[in-house]
Amino acid sequence: MITVSVIYPQRAGARFDFDYYLRQHMPMVQQLLGATLKGVRVDRGLSGTEAGSAPGYVAQALLLCESVEAFQQAFGPVAARIMGDIPNYTDIQPDFQFSEVALWDERQPGVSGWYANAQ
Repeated sequence: MITVSVIYPQRAGARFDFDYYLRQHMPMVQQLLGATLKGVRVDRGLSGTEAGSAPGYVAQALLLCESVEAFQQAFGPVAARIMGDIPNYTDIQPDFQFSEVALWDERQPGVSGWYANAQ
């Protein structure tokens, strides 16, 4: 399993329309990538490590896929449409990174601690 990280660096005076991104762009990405997309997460930057400091990134999207090849196969035919939509919500050029998922721990309601299901 891999993630495709789409990261929007913080830049003074930059424009980023979260409403458009969440209501228009990401649903379009989900529809166009279809079953290749196993999951998606969008994070909004809040701050840096010091109280009140600007975040390093305005936003990041994590796209979960089986493999880099699977993503590339699905993305290739729709890349122009997805990338062409970027000016509708931001003037920031995103950074991209492929990563191997080494650990994915999603907690279920009522479960606490790393060893909640241990025997």
